[in-house]
Amino acid sequence: MYYIGIDLGGTKIAAALIDSHLTVMAKLTVATAPEEGMQAVVDRIIGSAVRLCESAPVDIGSVGRVCIGSPGPVVRESGTVLDAPNLRWKNVALAPPVARALGVPVIVENDANAAAVAENLLGAGKASKNMMYITVSTGIGGGLVLDGRLYRGSTGAAGEIGHTTAVRNGPMCGCGNRGCLEAVASGTAIARRGQELACRPAGRAIAELAGEGPITALTVAEAARRGDTAAIAILRDAFEYLGIAVASAANLLNLDTVVIGGGVSGVGDMLFEVVRREVNARAFPFVAEKCRIVPASLGADSGVLGAACCAAGIGA
Repeated sequence: MYYIGIDLGGTKIAAALIDSHLTVMAKLTVATAPEEGMQAVVDRIIGSAVRLCESAPVDIGSVGRVCIGSPGPVVRESGTVLDAPNLRWKNVALAPPVARALGVPVIVENDANAAAVAENLLGAGKASKNMMYITVSTGIGGGLVLDGRLYRGSTGAAGEIGHTTAVRNGPMCGCGNRGCLEAVASGTAIARRGQELACRPAGRAIAELAGEGPITALTVAEAARRGDTAAIAILRDAFEYLGIAVASAANLLNLDTVVIGGGVSGVGDMLFEVVRREVNARAFPFVAEKCRIVPASLGADSGVLGAACCAAGIGA
């Protein structure tokens, strides 16, 4: 039996075909191009699945199930994406048209949940019983593996650490709340603070690095790497907020592992040093001592491999 995992993002669609032993038989990536409309994206998902089978080669009838990892909250039972701003989607029934076209059962899973499954089965959280995966990128998402199984909560929204409140009456978050962790510690938040600082003398190094281009989290990280104290302070503040949230999650769930991935996790050791320091300072000592905080190891493949594992019903 074979299974297909699809990682649906705002810029790309990654797809992978695996067998029952989790061996990857084929992979491919295509552009999402959400500006072309929902049906065009659905057609690309369908086309990706067909091309995977053709390249393996595997008969589509041998595929037991397809899982699509989608951003935003989803209703797994109906295969509906409730809200995915990067795709410009609200209440999109995604699974039914894909299932009809392929003649294969299709489920939809939150993309961070899928990545959590992959890191737990194949990556940095392998053999962990109680793990949280956090992705720090444009936004902040999370997924939970508790007692060795993906934990979705009562409505499928468990693990959304990015939308826990970090600062009372803090910056506006994309979700409509104020002071969410995502609003103060994501790549977007780091870039916003860099932009604000670049207009002042203290932010000269950041402004010079950006030149005529936009100031991003990577701009701030590079300025920090070169020793700019203002950039270092921006990163330290963001990572301290993240560390406080991780300490709270570790105490609440008695986690043995926290895996941190996403683009911002690649800025260097500073993130992990600050987060570990906050956890050691704020979590119960007997919790902090047994909680590993490690970088994700699967990189950009975590979402698609996790979706494939979910399709196979492994770890999910």
